[in-house]
Amino acid sequence: MEREEVCFTTRNNSLVAKIGCEVDHHTAKRVREKIDSELFMTKPEVLVLDFSEVRFMDSSGLALILGRVECAGVIGARVHLSGLSPQLLKLVKLAGIEKIKNLTVSGG
Repeated sequence: MEREEVCFTTRNNSLVAKIGCEVDHHTAKRVREKIDSELFMTKPEVLVLDFSEVRFMDSSGLALILGRVECAGVIGARVHLSGLSPQLLKLVKLAGIEKIKNLTVSGG
């Protein structure tokens, strides 16, 4: 059985987007579109991007994160990255993404 690319749950004014696939140039556009659609429909205070099932992410994944921070800002929401493996956390830190305003990061 194939996993969903993104599954959504809501709790306490947060929208949780659990990403269930590798994030690369093949999947990033579809994942981005699904997250943005749900984000603008629900208008949460916090968008949580859950990477706990992501085993690989390239620069397309970094662009996905940056774009979601920008989109969330349009509706006044913050973004939280959760479930990052040590490798993904290192990638995010090397890119300097954890220093962006309105973004918080936690590992797996």
